[in-house]
Amino acid sequence: MILETSALTYAYRSGKKLCFPDLQVSAGEKVLLVGASGSGKSSLLNLIAGVLPLQTGSISLKNFQYGQLGPRALDAIRANHIGVIFQSFNLIPYLSGFENARIGLKFSHRRRALVGRPREVIENLATHLGLTIDLLDQKPTELSIGQQQRIAAIRALIGQPELIIADEPTSALDPEATTLFMNQLNDSINPETQAVVVVSHNPSIIPLFDRVITLGDPQ
Repeated sequence: MILETSALTYAYRSGKKLCFPDLQVSAGEKVLLVGASGSGKSSLLNLIAGVLPLQTGSISLKNFQYGQLGPRALDAIRANHIGVIFQSFNLIPYLSGFENARIGLKFSHRRRALVGRPREVIENLATHLGLTIDLLDQKPTELSIGQQQRIAAIRALIGQPELIIADEPTSALDPEATTLFMNQLNDSINPETQAVVVVSHNPSIIPLFDRVITLGDPQ
């Protein structure tokens, strides 16, 4: 089991309280989270990533129990074991695509140790994701949205983190590019050691996932 959550709730200062279904995600699984705006999809990803503090319930990632860990330990878990694809990509504009893809290794000894030759690994991932190698030397402002997205995906995948999480990763893509990217992403994970959890409003990608979990309305 890579990820397991139980009885999670999260209350904001505004008074809104979110209640989440229990998750059990095993290696090789591709799980899609759907729900209406305000149902807590992004909040759940932030809890899983250790960005939001655990209030009630439990989260276990590769046997790390979040409730027993402080902020620095959670930061280390995120760096070592989770690859994040942000909705806005969060690429650094003055770095090349290659440098953006490699930057996650700077914060993780574990992932860096698994990548013997970063350039070779990044080029292989780029090819698998349909990105030509020459584009790795371009800056984000010189790349299309789809190309930026693939750089962000490489950054999340490099070093084989056990859990890949993505928040609306196809929101800026047309339908054909959306299907292509999601197939490429799902095919890029190791089914023996990795899993994918994606948040999306796009119903067209539902057939590309093993399971779909619907989040309810906030209380």
